[in-house]
Amino acid sequence: MTRALGRGGLGRIGTFAAALGATRLAYGRLRRRPPGNPRSWERTNYADRPVSLLAGPAVAFGSAAAVLPAAPAASLAVAAAAVCGRYDDLRGDHRRGFRAHLGALRGGEVTSGAVKLFGIGAASLAAGALLKEKPLDKVLAGVVIAGTAHLVNLVDVRPGRAGLFVLGLAAPGLLRGSLAAAPMGAAAALLGEDLGEEVMLGDMGAHALGAAVGSAIAASNGRLGLAAHAGGLLAAAVWGERAAPAG
Repeated sequence: MTRALGRGGLGRIGTFAAALGATRLAYGRLRRRPPGNPRSWERTNYADRPVSLLAGPAVAFGSAAAVLPAAPAASLAVAAAAVCGRYDDLRGDHRRGFRAHLGALRGGEVTSGAVKLFGIGAASLAAGALLKEKPLDKVLAGVVIAGTAHLVNLVDVRPGRAGLFVLGLAAPGLLRGSLAAAPMGAAAALLGEDLGEEVMLGDMGAHALGAAVGSAIAASNGRLGLAAHAGGLLAAAVWGERAAPAG
């Protein structure tokens, strides 16, 4: 199914345009009527400037909608990553690193980081199982999807950084098919507002874009490619764990 999109279907330009258009449409509607409590979508950024988190659901919707016709499994991974990321945005748990969250879990506390770890991990493995046929490939694909979601969130520390990272990370995937165009279109749609410090992706948007890129990588690579990507992502996760504050 994903190969069909790579050979024809919407095509790269069409997928990019569909994601960009869907993201802009969603963002416009969300601005007019934010879901739930409007104040829950307000944050201050690193420079203590007020920004909106509405970019998160907008890029999640744009990415998921653009890949849904060709790869429902990728859409599932994006949606699950977005939901778990939104939970973390709402909880506002400032602990960093897997060790801190797993330590809290051993003490009986379920942190938002633990929800992301197990929620995104399970959804990624499910998506990988749908994207690939052989058992080892399914597991590797799941690791790639979850690892990429984590990586994009890891670099989302300044305005526009995650969006630019997604554009660079996904661009090589265009040589293998059009799925990579979906997160690129979604990221590009609000990159101006992100760089202008009007919005931020938050955990919801960063994890969703990462899952979309990871799904494109998983769908377009064979076992060797999956293993190489998985190894690199695990190394990045270890680096992020060591760089994270202990508490």
